Amino acid sequence: MMQGTWLIAAFLAWAVGWWTNSALAHRPRTRFTRLAVPVIFGVTVIVIWECVVHGLEISAVLLPPPSQIAQTFAAQADILWEDFVQTVVKGALTGYVLGCGVAVLTAIAVDRFPFLQRGLLPVGNFVAALPIVGTAPILVMWFGFDWESKAAVVVVMVFFPMLVNTVQGLKDTGAMQRDLMRTYAAGYWETLLKLRLPAAMPFIFNGLKITSTLALIGAIVAEFFGSPIKGMGFRISTSVGQLALDLVWAEIVVAAIAGSGFYGGIALLEKTVTFWHPSQRGRA
Repeated sequence: MMQGTWLIAAFLAWAVGWWTNSALAHRPRTRFTRLAVPVIFGVTVIVIWECVVHGLEISAVLLPPPSQIAQTFAAQADILWEDFVQTVVKGALTGYVLGCGVAVLTAIAVDRFPFLQRGLLPVGNFVAALPIVGTAPILVMWFGFDWESKAAVVVVMVFFPMLVNTVQGLKDTGAMQRDLMRTYAAGYWETLLKLRLPAAMPFIFNGLKITSTLALIGAIVAEFFGSPIKGMGFRISTSVGQLALDLVWAEIVVAAIAGSGFYGGIALLEKTVTFWHPSQRGRA
């Protein structure tokens, strides 16, 4: 009887969520409706998840309910915070800043000296195609088992996508705009700083958003190949071996929150910097 009650509750949650989002879809697009739709969808998924796990009596080893994950999250908050600092702040963020910064500088060099484009981009494409499961153990052996090796893995992962986007952005200015700068007697660097880099900002931010997710993935995966006794990848691998799937899901929640916040922060910065671009017009 109890199983049927849980399944009925799951169906009702789905029906209410569907009806609410359908009703909001027919309302004018405002900031409230843009925020409400994903929030309602997420809450609906969590409620259905909880009800289905209890209704079908799924073992917590296979799929723990959200309530159990929340309890583990609260009970292991200190461990989760330590893993967050080790993986996200030290490994992912450091590698992200270094990799993207070097990629932008390299793109400027490639733009300034065209022969580098013929020699460097094919090499970068080759490195980007290497699987992380092959490069991560090598970098761990080179840079040690602490966060420095994870940052090195992140640098390798984010460098080429950022390089390609920046190089393409620097080519985005039209001939008429460049001719106008020449009539003002502007040299290469003045044209770069006042025209080409600002015009390339949409491409640069596109690269920053793409690599923000790659950085977190790279740092976590790299910890599977060697890490001190902390870090999100280390905790996930050891917890799976101990069948502590609730802690694994808690780490996944931390990763999802960190990744979403990181991506959202870059998107807000993009909106501020590239307010003039057509892609930003009409957004509240």
